[in-house]
Amino acid sequence: MQLTAKLIQLLLIQTGTGKNGDWKKQDIIVETDGQYPKKVCISIWGDKINEGQLQIGNLLQIDFDIESREYNNKWYTDIKAWKIELAGTSTQKTPDKEVNTVDSILNSEDEGLPF
Repeated sequence: MQLTAKLIQLLLIQTGTGKNGDWKKQDIIVETDGQYPKKVCISIWGDKINEGQLQIGNLLQIDFDIESREYNNKWYTDIKAWKIELAGTSTQKTPDKEVNTVDSILNSEDEGLPF
C-alpha cells in the first residue's frame, strides 16, 4: 500500500538485540491531507531510517505493509514502512504537456474543409 502524508512528529529511535543481531526502529507520525485529515503512526526499521528525509514538515510518499497479531486475546496492528521517499521526487518522468491530437485536429481552423 502507499500513502502520501506530511511528517508531523518523530518519536525516539529504539534499539535492541535479538536472535538475528542488533536492530533499530523509529516510529513517525504523519498526517494525511483532505477534508478529514488522519494521523498515522508508521514504524521504520533498520537501514530504511533516513534522517535526511525525516524532517518535520516534509511531505513523504510511504510504501508500507499492515500486519496484525494476537497477544493474550487482544489484537495489535503495526504499519511497517518498506520504502520512503520525499513526495514528488520519484524517478519516473512525466510529460510536461500532454497533447491530444484528436482534440487539436477538431479545434484547429477548418479552412478548406467542405463542411
